[in-house]
Amino acid sequence: MRAVLTDIEGTTGSIAFVRDVLFPYAAAHLPSFVAAYGERAELRLLLDEAAALAGVDAHDDAAIVAALRSWIADDRKVTPLKAIQGQIWASGYERGELLGHVYGDAVDALRAWHAAGIPLAIYSSGSVTAQRLLFRHSVVGDLTPLFSAYFDTTSGAKTEPASYERIAGTLRIAPGDGLFLSDARGELDAARAAGWRTTQLVRPGTTPTFDHARVGSFAEIALDEAGSRADLPMSTMWKR
Repeated sequence: MRAVLTDIEGTTGSIAFVRDVLFPYAAAHLPSFVAAYGERAELRLLLDEAAALAGVDAHDDAAIVAALRSWIADDRKVTPLKAIQGQIWASGYERGELLGHVYGDAVDALRAWHAAGIPLAIYSSGSVTAQRLLFRHSVVGDLTPLFSAYFDTTSGAKTEPASYERIAGTLRIAPGDGLFLSDARGELDAARAAGWRTTQLVRPGTTPTFDHARVGSFAEIALDEAGSRADLPMSTMWKR
């Protein structure tokens, strides 16, 4: 195994953290954030892009904020939204109001794989900025030294095989030499279609798929066998 690519939500960390902590935090702070920093060039470009996608006036910040909040509520994978959320979360992390959730079994395995010289990378619908923030300000401290690369929706949709082909190219590996970890079947299907090995993390609330190898925690993953079969014992799904 020449590289491990992992999702965040429902895989390295709890879906509830994103849904119940990060999303509400961004929605609550959007109006004041846009009012304070909306004329900064970088943010203005993102707001203009969001306005175009929402079909509202680029000068109507209230309408743009309303659209962004609607996308947050619907968990839309919209690139300008993800980038703006990342900027808002940065302030929260820096003030100590946010700490990134990471499962203990994920921390232990990622540290062990890194120590063994296996390159690790993240692929999440959240922006690269947001990914780095979560792992830099995690509940167990700064985990960013463990990762060699980060990928977000600028690499393509997570349910498209071409996205995983691009990532393999960036990592300079053959897809078959990489393992992709996720809780979501659509993502696993796309990665496998691109040639990656796959394993599903079945966390609380996850719907297991019987088309991919599946485990209940990172501790159950053996990299010399990972993704080679989809008939793991049912008991592995509920250990954590």
